Formats: sequence, structure tokens, C-alpha cells
Amino acid sequence: MNGKNLRIVFMGTPDFAVESLRALVDYGYDVVGVITAPDKPAGRGRKLKPSAVKAFAVEKGLRVLQPEKLKNEDFLNELRSLKADLQVVVAFRMLPEVVWDMPPLGTFNLHASLLPAYRGAAPLNWAIINGETESGVTTFKLQHEIDTGNIIFQEKTTIGPDDNVEVLHDKLMEIGAKLVLKTVDALAQGNVEFVNQQTLVEKGVEPTPAPKIFKDDCRINWNRKAETIRNHIRGLSPHPAAWTNLVDADGNETMLKIFSTAIDDATTAAPGTIETDGKTYFKIATGDAWLHVQQLQLAGKKRMDVEDFLRGFQHAAEFKAE
Repeated sequence: MNGKNLRIVFMGTPDFAVESLRALVDYGYDVVGVITAPDKPAGRGRKLKPSAVKAFAVEKGLRVLQPEKLKNEDFLNELRSLKADLQVVVAFRMLPEVVWDMPPLGTFNLHASLLPAYRGAAPLNWAIINGETESGVTTFKLQHEIDTGNIIFQEKTTIGPDDNVEVLHDKLMEIGAKLVLKTVDALAQGNVEFVNQQTLVEKGVEPTPAPKIFKDDCRINWNRKAETIRNHIRGLSPHPAAWTNLVDADGNETMLKIFSTAIDDATTAAPGTIETDGKTYFKIATGDAWLHVQQLQLAGKKRMDVEDFLRGFQHAAEFKAE
């Protein structure tokens, strides 16, 4: 059977998922339904805003379902009525068995890591935070435990020394869309040799966790080495962004988000010490070296380069970072 003869239901929500849906539509696959998150209030007016996947699906005239609860009988009946042969999941929520086991060919997921490494909600962030030089995407069949199903295909890519989450996101989004098409075709043809993730674990592949990122995960610890801090910043840039507090002599604090940095000479200055000429450079001492801040955002201000920041923050040298 040809992959284009399959009735496909696509499930996804953010921009990362749109590229895979676009590839299916542009290459003529039969997408009979799109499942995405309900519209959410956004902006100052709190108007309901559709997900990126819904916006694209509506533009292409695809049928869209937005269930609040995936075990709701009305939703399940609608899903059954689509008579899908296969379901494709990209950046969606955890599915109950009654959903992922519904179509004859089952359901596969595209995950932004080389499983079993970086299982969880934030694989892109943690790969860079941990200083990895390689990442990739994996398609796998869904089963009960999250991100543990049998692997179908994987595709690798490098993480450059200056890549941040935005760069890696875009790389994997493009690679992942192509892998989705390859996976659909292989499943349609029955031409797949599934790889049990446990066999990879037994061969020494570490099943690293990639949990959701919270605010405290984003706080910079200046006692760490410069390379560790720089990776931390890259792994959170541009969103949700690493942050620190600037503290003046009176103990007043101002939050500062940092988006990019460069490592300078070694230093014995106390971690968090700030040095600046007030015009062109702004650097902070780490546990072993100075870290030049290149792009940053002061609370209540817009993101800017360091020179623009210093023009509006004349007393930066009087602060410390902690």
C-alpha cells in the first residue's frame, strides 16, 4: 500500500508540528482530520487564539477537532467516524490507549531527540543545557509509558557551539517533517523493523530525562564554570530565557534575562562580580572565567544588544549578579 492511500489523522499544537502537517498536505497525503488544543486567551484583550496547527489546518480547509478531554465519548465517536488508518502525533499531549490504539496501523509520534535520550517535555532545552554536540529526531510507536515505544526511524544532526534552542528547533522541525513522510510510507508498505528502546539501553544508551522547564530551572548560578553557564543560557534562549538578579548596594533587585554570551579570560573575581566600561562591554564573573553578555533584557524593557543596554543603564558597574 502507498502512504498516500492511507487515511491519516494528525495531532499537534505548536509551530514545531506545523511543518510536519504542511509536508503531509503539500505532498498529497490524505489528512482526514486534525486534532489540536482548544483556543486559548492571549494578549492584553485575552481574546481566544488558535494554536499554530489549527491556524494552518483551517487555512488548508482540513477538519479540526479540539477536545478538552481525550476520553470524552463525543470526541471518541467523532474520531472513530474519521476512519483513520494511521495517526501521526507531533508535539501534542499524552494520549490515552483508547485513542492511540484506535487505527489499524496504530499511532506514531515524532520526538525531538535521539531516543531513549531526552525523554520528556523539553528535549531541545536539556540537550543544549547539558552541552550535547549531537541531537536528532525519532519516530516511534506509542505505548503506555511516555516516549518509550518501539523506534521506527531516527535522523541525526549536529548542535553547533553557538546554536541556541531556536536554531535547534528549526533544524529538527525540518528534518522531522521529512522523517514523518518516510515513516508514513514505511508503515503503509509494512517495511519497518522496530527497535525496542530497552535493547539500546542495554547497549549503554543513556535514557536521559528531559522534564518540563520551570522558572527556577532558568536561574543562573554564577558559581558554575563559564562553559556550563553559557550552555545553560543557550539552552533557554530565546524562550523561556535564563535569568539573574542584578543587586545594588542597598540590596534592591532587578531581574535580567540573558540570551547570548561569550567566554573571556579566566578570573579569580567573586562569581557574580560585574565589570563594564559603561559603553561596549558588560561581563560577569563565573566560577572560572569572565562571561561577556551580548544580548539581554532588563525587566520591563525590550531585548537588546549590550551597547544599547548600557546606554540606558549607566550604573551597571555598581551592581552584582546573583
